Amino acid sequence: MKPADVAPEPQGTRFPPELMYAAASQYYLEDATQADIAKRLGVSRATVSRLLTEARRHGIVEIKVHRPSTLEEGPLAADVAEALGLERVYLVPKVSGPALGPWLAPGLARALAGVGLVPGDVVLVSSGSTVYECARESLGHFPGVTIAPAVGGQEDPQPWFQTNETTRLLAERVGGVPAYLYAPALPGPELFYSLQHEPSVRKVMDLWAHAKCAIVGVGSPPLMRQIVPAFVPRYADSLRRAVGDVCSRFYDREGRPVSYPGSERLVATGLDELRDIPCSIAVAVGPEKVVSIIAGARGGYFKRLVTDALTAESLLAAVA
Repeated sequence: MKPADVAPEPQGTRFPPELMYAAASQYYLEDATQADIAKRLGVSRATVSRLLTEARRHGIVEIKVHRPSTLEEGPLAADVAEALGLERVYLVPKVSGPALGPWLAPGLARALAGVGLVPGDVVLVSSGSTVYECARESLGHFPGVTIAPAVGGQEDPQPWFQTNETTRLLAERVGGVPAYLYAPALPGPELFYSLQHEPSVRKVMDLWAHAKCAIVGVGSPPLMRQIVPAFVPRYADSLRRAVGDVCSRFYDREGRPVSYPGSERLVATGLDELRDIPCSIAVAVGPEKVVSIIAGARGGYFKRLVTDALTAESLLAAVA
């Protein structure tokens, strides 16, 4: 019987296993540089790189990345959940750089894994750059799950305002079935009335009341944003009280709804419907969203939160 730490004989490689092992042991166990290994073994640096790749491919090297307990199961996540009255908080390391998706997606993947999705379940998605970026990443495999927009389309050119596109991306990534909403987010009075009786639109709107899960972004205070959807009257007097929104439904510091001109015609999941969704997940990060997250949690518009450790610490400090 072979010892447990002995790899099987490599097949389909032109490199001798002894050479792969020598390169890998020096690189991973002795912290030697690829240049040092190349000199010792009498090969080029490019060959060393290929040796390391082949060593991993054939099981000579196994790499494990352990998530720190302080992120998911540690006291910080539990403290934030308790302080905000949430069921659970999923933490990722400090987010940095312009792209949020690669950082937040692992946390969202863990959150989705905990929902218990089965074929036929409905998952709603909101518009917004954070949800859009996460939808482009690996989030698990949930075949047969219906993915549907939680808000209508918008005339803004940025792709994250097009909720059908986010729906398509997420359905493609998780193996789900997309259900598209062919309606503007804020139609005129006559069109709004007509849409209530349009079968294809009504079909998606009816899904809102039966959704098992929702993935939503949390908008920062509208007067502080550089970009808001074109249909939102940014400088309406009522929005001065708004500290955030979910699905373009704005709310104040206590989580109470804030209306604006035309909001009665908004084609989007209502705040009461969001409260009734069993596993609503907010994905939000950044100091500008701390007040927005707290108020949204107070309103009950999401039950679980995916954020980073730095935002979590700021949330605790803000509610202390």
